[in-house]
Amino acid sequence: MSNLFNKKKKRRLGEILIDQGVLTPEGLDNALTKQKKEGGLLGELLLKMGLVKEEDIVVALADQFNIPYLPVQNCDVSRSVLDLVPVDLVKKISFIPIDVIGNVLTVIMVDPLDERGRKEIEEITGMKLQVLVGTATEIGIAVRKYYKIKDSLLSDSSFKSTKNKNGDST
Repeated sequence: MSNLFNKKKKRRLGEILIDQGVLTPEGLDNALTKQKKEGGLLGELLLKMGLVKEEDIVVALADQFNIPYLPVQNCDVSRSVLDLVPVDLVKKISFIPIDVIGNVLTVIMVDPLDERGRKEIEEITGMKLQVLVGTATEIGIAVRKYYKIKDSLLSDSSFKSTKNKNGDST
């Protein structure tokens, strides 16, 4: 018996956004035309053009790569979890730790496909990771809140965009 999940064709970011009703085919065509002329990443172009919101992109990428999206504001993070990871690493990799169960650290990352970043977190914490995806804005706000960083020391632009294998990004 064949496994239907393995045969599922990976859909492109624009197609998912259209299916979710947050982008029109015309809007996608305009963004793709602009991308051909100017370069850049599709997700970033869609955001700059005002055609979608950051959360729309992250939800679509979560669907595309089968990685759950969790809005950081839905989490209450304990100090003991935050103390597992140095703030410099949090800023460098653009993530926030949210929970620990046994030897598994749950993190919300801007780029959950960042294998080097994931390995670095595992090496520093000595734990396995459960990875969720979140928006750069939400994670930036949470890092400022939980690590008590003044706004002038950390901006949302400190957090890098998500880039998927199709070259699409947030």
